[in-house]
Amino acid sequence: MSASFINEYSDMVEACLEKNLVGASDSYKAVIEAMRYSTLGGGKRIRPAIMLMFYKLCGGTADSAVNFAAALEMIHTYSLIHDDLPCMDNDDMRRGKPSCHKAFTENIALLAGDALLTEAFGLAAKTKGIAEYRIIESLSVLAECAGVNGMIGGQVIDLQGNGNINSIETLTEMYHRKTGALICAAVKIGTILGGGNNKQVLAGEKFAYNLGLAFQIIDDILDATGDEQELGKPINSDIKNGKFTFVTALGIDACREKARQLTNEAREALNVYEGNKKEILTLTEQLLNRTY
Repeated sequence: MSASFINEYSDMVEACLEKNLVGASDSYKAVIEAMRYSTLGGGKRIRPAIMLMFYKLCGGTADSAVNFAAALEMIHTYSLIHDDLPCMDNDDMRRGKPSCHKAFTENIALLAGDALLTEAFGLAAKTKGIAEYRIIESLSVLAECAGVNGMIGGQVIDLQGNGNINSIETLTEMYHRKTGALICAAVKIGTILGGGNNKQVLAGEKFAYNLGLAFQIIDDILDATGDEQELGKPINSDIKNGKFTFVTALGIDACREKARQLTNEAREALNVYEGNKKEILTLTEQLLNRTY
């Protein structure tokens, strides 16, 4: 993620997170420290960057929507904290350092995730300078995409699969919900807050669906071929856990071609948006060719 505009969005979101991840008392500082440990100073900030790009594309100025962008990152981080727990994927490393439950304790990590999810909606609701009905609609989108019909649903499919997911159709649904839902939230919220119309919101969903699936396919490839130090987490975890992935189903070369096709379809969906799409197009290319 080397483009300068990505760093600008990331810095803006980082400052907002730094300011808002605080507690009112030392008596529960452990959970605040765990929240900050997992959220600050790491991560690609892809979802908030996408949200701010679409907000800008639809006529907004990024600083007006930064609370929503930071909230999206908080929800993403909570999902990673819970994902790493022993009762879920049981991963000891995240972003090149010990997972939250390893750096603190399992119960504090659980509560840190809960707190990030809860505080995210409070932060987003404090957004100023945007029509209230757009804020309310965006909060609804955020809840839907993070909830049982979105990210949580995808996690359940993954857990209940327990090595028994053996079709591209089920795998695609899991990825669409587990990974794609928050990307969809980023696109839709950015469009709604920026003043986009219904046609653009629907096109944004198509963009997000294709980009999210391509993103996860690249993750599958990197799990099989990536550099553990660069990724900041163990590789070959899918193979060790006997998981059915796009790589096991199609092979590396076919996966790269599938990700390329999905990325092209995502780009085509942007045609209904007016304005300069250079940032978004650049990001989609970077995500396709990323190595971490």
